[in-house]
Amino acid sequence: MHSEPVLCYYTNTTNHIQIIRSAKIVNYYFERVVFPGQRLLFEAVPEAQLEVHTGTTVTAILSDRVPCSRLRVSSD
Repeated sequence: MHSEPVLCYYTNTTNHIQIIRSAKIVNYYFERVVFPGQRLLFEAVPEAQLEVHTGTTVTAILSDRVPCSRLRVSSD
């Protein structure tokens, strides 16, 4: 059983195109292309991880894994 989805926020602070996708959650799939400087709001359960793949002309390399609980939008 998973928690309720929370609103999350991610910014591509690199000069490269990134592909972000959800990980560690069964029956849930999320994938988006994020351009340099682009900001993205999305919903995910706190237990999920966001995989960040940084792309070049030829390939994309998994460059980071971020727990979605760390990307949660604060209501402060």
